[in-house]
Amino acid sequence: MANDPESKSREARMDAALRELFSHGERVPLVYWRRFSGAKATVLATGTVAVLAFITGLSHLSQGGVGFDGPLATVVPAGAGGVVRFAGVLVGFVLGGVAAGMQRRYRLAWWGAMATLPLAASLPLVTAEATDVLLFVCATGTLPLVARNREQFDRRLDLSPFQVAALTAFVAVQVYGTIGAYVLREQYTGIETWTDAFYYIVVTGTTVGYGDATPTTGDAKLFTLSVLIVGTAAFGAAFGSLIVPALETRLTAAFGTMTASELTLLEDHVVVLGSGDLTEPLLDELAADDVVVVTLDTEVASTLRERGVSVLTDDPTDTEALLDARVDAARGVVAATDDDAQNTLAIIAARQANPDVRIVAAATDQRHVDKLEGVGADAVISPAVIGGRLLGRSVRGESDPLLIDEAADADGDTDPDADAESEPRSGT
Repeated sequence: MANDPESKSREARMDAALRELFSHGERVPLVYWRRFSGAKATVLATGTVAVLAFITGLSHLSQGGVGFDGPLATVVPAGAGGVVRFAGVLVGFVLGGVAAGMQRRYRLAWWGAMATLPLAASLPLVTAEATDVLLFVCATGTLPLVARNREQFDRRLDLSPFQVAALTAFVAVQVYGTIGAYVLREQYTGIETWTDAFYYIVVTGTTVGYGDATPTTGDAKLFTLSVLIVGTAAFGAAFGSLIVPALETRLTAAFGTMTASELTLLEDHVVVLGSGDLTEPLLDELAADDVVVVTLDTEVASTLRERGVSVLTDDPTDTEALLDARVDAARGVVAATDDDAQNTLAIIAARQANPDVRIVAAATDQRHVDKLEGVGADAVISPAVIGGRLLGRSVRGESDPLLIDEAADADGDTDPDADAESEPRSGT
């Protein structure tokens, strides 16, 4: 009967299921504004302001003179018109570096954006040029966007104690030299203002020495000599403390955690070609062996380096890269990426580098087992087939050595016989 209680209950359940499936309690936005107001959009907006500030500065420099008709023109000190002309270029360069730092999520770069964007927005309020309106609009619009995404930029700029000391010494020398040159300005030709003093110290510390400001007394010469010696040393220390680590990072990216001399010492090791889902359990199994992983994935390489695994950041299908990993002296090679085509090329390269080495490969697709064996693999394992068989044995309650070992690891017991004795029997 169509109107019996069971039919009505069935229809009610069906209606409830349809309402749950097709009705939405929340409003679905037409545009996901978060995509246009997140960290990536913030970095892009900051970079755009940097480009506009640079173009605006070039426009001011190309003009014979820049008018100061804006509401903030009255706060510009007399004689600072030349500074305003190239301020846009300077702000553009600074914001470009800030945007690069924000792309790496540095908190220091975020603070730099919060300090520099108001300067970029204030330039059009000084000049009141029609060509500066776009810079004002973009800078004022980017500032709240940067402030809103403060939590997205939380990466600390880790400096070593030596780097901090070198940068502090460099700044201290500039302060010492500027104050001293201004105090002794009567004993110099060409130094009359604080700007002249700072200019003189910079050109002296960088050993440029244009000769437009010169000491005229013995005290001034001794002071200049002290600035020259200490300033050059501080500049060299600060420059080296920042550049050398960057070069080491590049070299680490090229050779992994191993130097060229360390690579030549490898012998009787296992070379893992590429990385994938099987990399972690494979490395756990080979924990007692010397292993070198060859991969182009920099994120995986960084993670493995943190674990103390030797990594060569290079192409695992390149014969030259495999020779760098000493495949010719290796005990075995494993090709276990998630791509059978990648495994095929890696096997060919490894066989060319060492025709006698034992090569084991993983086949993501069972149909490719014969192909991997055909290009030179000594053994090919299909994780899908093994996983399916283990699942079947497990659901039937059959014991398997691999399952016993995994249970022992999970329970913290390393005695498989004890686990086998304590395993409940199936059936009666």
